[in-house]
Amino acid sequence: MIELRNITKQYGTITALKNVSLKVNKGEFFALLGPNGAGKTTILRILLDFTHPTSGDAFINGISARNPEARRNIGYLPENLAMPSWISGYDYLMRHALLYGMGKRAAAPAIDSVIETVVMKGREHHAASTYSKGMVQRIGLAAALVASPKIIILDEPGNGLDPIGTREFRLILEDLRNRGVTLLLNSHILSEVEKICTSAAIINNGQIVVKDTIAGLVREGESLEDVFIRVTG
Repeated sequence: MIELRNITKQYGTITALKNVSLKVNKGEFFALLGPNGAGKTTILRILLDFTHPTSGDAFINGISARNPEARRNIGYLPENLAMPSWISGYDYLMRHALLYGMGKRAAAPAIDSVIETVVMKGREHHAASTYSKGMVQRIGLAAALVASPKIIILDEPGNGLDPIGTREFRLILEDLRNRGVTLLLNSHILSEVEKICTSAAIINNGQIVVKDTIAGLVREGESLEDVFIRVTG
């Protein structure tokens, strides 16, 4: 579903990614892990065509990431979602649905469904100025899900969530995994990654240090945090 082939990305004299190759299979819940500045967000930006690689190629379901058609099956939640203060969650979701090419008639039940999914029923018609950061994240996740995409890309989705919100977020993702959705997750909350994801790659200084299933990465008696420190420290 997702493939990077020998991706290098340079910003002037800085090499953000160096010859990175990676595959994420259909239905896989895959995490990108690494310290700040490792290159994780650059990978997401290349897949979403926000930036272009200096060399190499990226593909979504066999289609070049440079082709707008590749993004029809992607739902995306950025790290720092900014909603206009005056817009309601419902109207924000309607705008996303229309951008996906959904008609208003089809969008309405889809929006109602994702509002239930992210536990925002009763607040969907309130202005974003009344939302906590966690609520904004929930609406952002709903926007990523509204068109029932086959691939979800989440950049630090746990930002602003309290422990209850984090658990609810995990349950939503577990349900998506059971539906066969493919997930690419960038997160620093390693305990949640260990519970949610099936595979991971640890990136450091723009290169993949190690890639394996979660079970293959974590030795007996270790946590994913231990692995992270061991290979990047």
